[in-house]
Amino acid sequence: MNLASLPTPSLVLDKQVLERNIRRMADILAARGVPLRPHMKTAKSIEVAHLALQGQPGGITVSTLAEAAYFARHGIGDILYAVAITPEKLDAVARLNAAGARVMVITDDADTASAIAAHPSPPRVLIEIDSGEARSGVDPRGDELLAIAERLGPQVAGVMTHAGHSYGARSEAALAAVAETERRAVVSAAERLRAAGHATPIVSMGSSPTAVHGGDFTGVTEVRAGVYMFGDLFQAEIGTHGMDDIAMTVLTSVIGRRPGRLIVDAGGLALSKDRSTEAAPRDYGFGLVLDLAGRPAFGDAIVRRAYQEHGVVELDPAHPLDLPVGAKLRIAPNHTCMTAAAHDRYHVTEGGEEVVAVWDRVNGW
Repeated sequence: MNLASLPTPSLVLDKQVLERNIRRMADILAARGVPLRPHMKTAKSIEVAHLALQGQPGGITVSTLAEAAYFARHGIGDILYAVAITPEKLDAVARLNAAGARVMVITDDADTASAIAAHPSPPRVLIEIDSGEARSGVDPRGDELLAIAERLGPQVAGVMTHAGHSYGARSEAALAAVAETERRAVVSAAERLRAAGHATPIVSMGSSPTAVHGGDFTGVTEVRAGVYMFGDLFQAEIGTHGMDDIAMTVLTSVIGRRPGRLIVDAGGLALSKDRSTEAAPRDYGFGLVLDLAGRPAFGDAIVRRAYQEHGVVELDPAHPLDLPVGAKLRIAPNHTCMTAAAHDRYHVTEGGEEVVAVWDRVNGW
């Protein structure tokens, strides 16, 4: 089976690039003396998890309970469910843990902390800290941190934070500054909890940009990162990796031709409508068009419009194309996490056009 024979749109994963990305992140964090707890919210695949865990302690991060159940079924027990828990989900977590998993949850809410503590089988909990993104988490200097810990009691396992605002940085210095702010926030929260008598063994931070650009991880016990495995156009724009490090692409077919543009069968449902590069130095629209081998052979041929099933490619005048309907192309994604979520499997290659494996993904919640 080769790419030319696949139905479109299909998700393609270059295993060689994936493995290179995984080794690079492992080497970066090993040199800084901090373990990696890889985030599987993008990959959602046991085959990718096995690659990502090589040389790591064995714990992973997930963003849905469906992922937690899937990875637990495949033998990975140490799981951090890194989206704030709601009380009605505690029974599902308890069932996973009763079956042998060790799922931890997070909260930034005092009432939820009380519900966790009152549950017949309460999980271990990390208190979420706001390190500057202002999305979720408590102020590391505020009273709410200690109030939540008091309600959780012995279920407090540590603290965690995510510097999602690192995506707004546009230089190595700015990314390093965000990483240090992230580190200080979560470490200072852990120190306050310990001073109040709460054992706080886990101090967890991370995003792929801050993992790459952070210079000091003193006091941090683990780093969570995930998008580094696959890469995308936005991460390349902010310097997390290079353009050659994008491991995942979408295979598409030409379905129409017009002067200066092509119509392809990868639209919003296959690519997502995320526009993260819109605010980056270079805007790639909804994706950069590559040839069937995954090479940037067409200059700035960019998917400028995305309808449900249609993508409109604006061709680069310096690279005119005369492709027939049915010709196959690949599209590098703007935001790989959102793009992958539309697909249920990877068609795995090893640097060429031959499909060497098909890896299933878990979707849903």
